[in-house]
Amino acid sequence: MKKTYNNLIDFIDLLLDVVCVVDAEGRLLFISAASEQMFGYTPEELIGKPIFDLVHPDDRERSIAVSRRVNAGEEIVGFENRYLHKDGHTVHIRWTARWSEEQQIRVAVAHDISERIRAESLQKALYKISETSHQAGDLGSLFPLIHRIIDELLPAKNFFVALYDRHKDELSFPYYADEFDSCPAPRPLDSGTLSAEVIRTGQALLLTPNSNKSMHLKHAEVVGTDSIDWLGVPLHSGKRTFGTLVVQSYTGTVRYTDQDQELLQFVSDQVASAIIRTQLHERLIHAAGHDSLTGLANRGLFQDRLQRVIARAGRVPGRFALLYLDLDKFKEINDLYGHNVGDKMLVEVASRLEGCIRESDTAARIGGDEFVLLLTNIVEQADAKNVAAKIRHVLNKPFKLGDRELLIAPSIGIAVYPENGENAEELLHFADEAMYQSKRRAV
Repeated sequence: MKKTYNNLIDFIDLLLDVVCVVDAEGRLLFISAASEQMFGYTPEELIGKPIFDLVHPDDRERSIAVSRRVNAGEEIVGFENRYLHKDGHTVHIRWTARWSEEQQIRVAVAHDISERIRAESLQKALYKISETSHQAGDLGSLFPLIHRIIDELLPAKNFFVALYDRHKDELSFPYYADEFDSCPAPRPLDSGTLSAEVIRTGQALLLTPNSNKSMHLKHAEVVGTDSIDWLGVPLHSGKRTFGTLVVQSYTGTVRYTDQDQELLQFVSDQVASAIIRTQLHERLIHAAGHDSLTGLANRGLFQDRLQRVIARAGRVPGRFALLYLDLDKFKEINDLYGHNVGDKMLVEVASRLEGCIRESDTAARIGGDEFVLLLTNIVEQADAKNVAAKIRHVLNKPFKLGDRELLIAPSIGIAVYPENGENAEELLHFADEAMYQSKRRAV
């Protein structure tokens, strides 16, 4: 009889599925040899240990509840939960279990469904990324959604996106979620970071304690807290690599494998398409509302923002101001030195104007050398006059354009809501007239 029992165990050990026996408290009395392939532990390492120590922490409470139902006599078929492999990766299991009242043991068979779950999750993720890219209006709203989708595929608590602008030679980090470090500052591609190496080579990079990490760190450095596992995959557009997706882990409980690298790389192709589509959408939206030369708001966008501020002031009483300005003698400079010099001057004027206002304000170019500024939430008329004085100061400074230093002076008119008008037409007319009065006084 003993020989027959041993022969039965030998047969069970040939199965690819795991067969296990646990007592009423959940301690393992027997587990077949397939446990080493499925969980990374030999039977000898597991006998006597609580089986729920292997269960993924997020599934532990649910799994214990199901085991109680089995112990009460209910046969369970097809229960799915997650286990943690010895090396830290997650294993998806489908269980069949029943209770032996006579022997007071629970017998269960575990089947590894990780590949099925991975395929289903990947299909869902690709669909979600495609759907998200059509819904997100800009990269700021796209990246958190991408992070959430990737976190459903593999552990991604620490996740960031790095993008490379080759025209500026600037590596930036438009999305950076990390439990220890804040977002790094933009830097050149040759700054020697791991992200830069992925972009420079166009190849995925997986660094673990078992990999030759020092070899890569000869050419790249860790920025911020050094992680235990670091996985970066490139973002491609045709033959060009324009960025990278990175996940990293600071604890041994989350580990990344070659399978995770393949998965993230496969997803990255869809993410790259989503980023390019969203960037194109952003550029089209920006072009529709901004002056192509200076990058300031154009007349249409300015009118829209002005109407919004007027509507808000109607609901919540407040004051705001318009500054209408043009550049004295700009036409003479344009005619004398050419449109190329004139355009460079307008670009520099726009930059100086933006330096005089807050982020909540708007600077717009509405004509050749005509600009208008919307100053929100001013308290006194003197606030608008102070901004006008600041603008005069910065625009009166010489403009160094090539080997020339040129001087111009602005004429500025001010209109304050509601004293000088209660609608857009009245306010713009008042500011325009005030600007011409200023110009006449300067002659």
